Amino acid sequence: MVGDKVEEANWKGLCVNDHWQQMKGMMETALDICGMTKGPRRHKETWWWNEEVAEAVREKKIMYGKWKRENMKEARMEYKKSRQNAKRVISSAKEKK
Repeated sequence: MVGDKVEEANWKGLCVNDHWQQMKGMMETALDICGMTKGPRRHKETWWWNEEVAEAVREKKIMYGKWKRENMKEARMEYKKSRQNAKRVISSAKEKK
């Protein structure tokens, strides 16, 4: 398959390197005309994240792990309280800024 393309390119009087040079020229022209973007951000900016929010989320994660390990009703209630607290802290941090 690739050999056929090389033979076809040579038959037209151009070698493979000439084709690559043409393609490089087209890409450079497209870059000059259209420009280039960096793509989407990998991490969204969390301007509201602070130490208080981090501590509440950390506590919620710990309680979740405890609930999953123990599988007890009390552990689930603790997790639900820490989850509500984390939501409250996050919303108050977002309102402050």
